[in-house]
Amino acid sequence: MWHALIAVPAPTEPYWLNLPYWLVGAILILALFGAFQVYYWVGRRLGERLYDSRVGVRFGRERIQKVERVVERWGALAVYGCFWVPMLRHTLPWVAGALRVSYPWYVVASALGCLTWAPLWWFGGTAAVFGWLELARRSPATAAVVAVAVVALVAWLVIRRRKRRRAAAASSEDEALAS
Repeated sequence: MWHALIAVPAPTEPYWLNLPYWLVGAILILALFGAFQVYYWVGRRLGERLYDSRVGVRFGRERIQKVERVVERWGALAVYGCFWVPMLRHTLPWVAGALRVSYPWYVVASALGCLTWAPLWWFGGTAAVFGWLELARRSPATAAVVAVAVVALVAWLVIRRRKRRRAAAASSEDEALAS
């Protein structure tokens, strides 16, 4: 019978830079919280210039306006929710600052987001990496197949997403031409 392995290092054993696993996780959570504060204050400082900044140009005015609508509708709750949505995690804090979301509520929401999202990725990501390394130690061929399958799945998802975006853009262009 096959038994699943728990592939997370012992919490008190030296893990990275001779620091225990739990302390590295706590430092990463604090670093994420700090980054979110920097994002907020940079966005607050930029204000309307956010659109013309290098970050704003890279993301595009339309995307920033979508994020603005989310922030205007949900406020600090959107800050908590952005942790669970890729790409929104890195754009919403800037916009929250530019829109002057209440900073005390922003701090509470970002702290809760860091305390709930980061440990899941920290423990889950570590378990996935250590699990794959254990699999590679026991069966390199199977580990290679798993790696190829994961890369193929990610590539398929990216291609599918791009096709949907192109189709949506083409349909909106067709509607604009028909009007």
